[in-house]
Amino acid sequence: MNFRRMATALLIGLLISGTCTFLLSRALRSRSNTKVPELSYVAPLRPLAAGETIKAESLQMVTWPASQPIPDGFVKPDTLIGRGVLYPIDKGQPITEKFLSAAGSGAGLASKIPDGMRAVALRSDDIVGVAGFLMPGSHVDVLASLQVKTKDETVPVTVTILQNAEVVTTGHQIQPDPEGKPATVNVVTLLLTPEDAERAVFATQQGPIHFVLRSGTDKLQADTGAPIQLASLVGGGLKSDLNGSAKPAAPRPHPAPVHVAEPPASLTVETVSGDHSTTDTFRIGSR
Repeated sequence: MNFRRMATALLIGLLISGTCTFLLSRALRSRSNTKVPELSYVAPLRPLAAGETIKAESLQMVTWPASQPIPDGFVKPDTLIGRGVLYPIDKGQPITEKFLSAAGSGAGLASKIPDGMRAVALRSDDIVGVAGFLMPGSHVDVLASLQVKTKDETVPVTVTILQNAEVVTTGHQIQPDPEGKPATVNVVTLLLTPEDAERAVFATQQGPIHFVLRSGTDKLQADTGAPIQLASLVGGGLKSDLNGSAKPAAPRPHPAPVHVAEPPASLTVETVSGDHSTTDTFRIGSR
């Protein structure tokens, strides 16, 4: 009797298990046959470097889930032909507008200049001093050493003419070295407004300029105050008049000499006693 009950329970268990397995496999098969909606976007057939011009043979179409569309992606390769690449793009990565220069601007340096800005190449004799740190994307201040003429003489000064200027190229290098290695150059191209470009070019005609590296996150405009003159370096040994000319500081007045009166040669003493008085004279310094 017990054996018959156990056999019946086992048979029922196998029947239920088989039914569940059949229904589950059928559900999975029907889901796998359901096609997921997809979109096609333009992507590079090979890695594209910054400054490169896109050609038809460099592109391919890649599929992308329709549930996650790319708002600024491209679906037609023809719209990308001739556009300049601003930043490196990996193979198979959908191309978006932020990786490309403006339509019609071409490639190279011109593609990296925003509207309303100018790229100005400046030469500095002291560029070697910061050549180990300057690279495209760095931010610098520009100092100029000038000869300022006053009514009396010509005074050398150093003044900050530009602050927080972005370096777009060092020499002919548009992109930083992949390994972070700087290049020793003597020409740096800065991204400036038209007004700052005029200031920079004019300063280079007056005297040497110097680049001062600053943090890329530092956006503050420092109040540099008056130009630095020689008096600032010698601790006040020179004084500047209202016109900025440097001249020697006035000497300090010497204290007036103190005259000590000489003591008298003799001393007379009068002694009064009642109606009588006597006078005695003593020589000072005598024994």
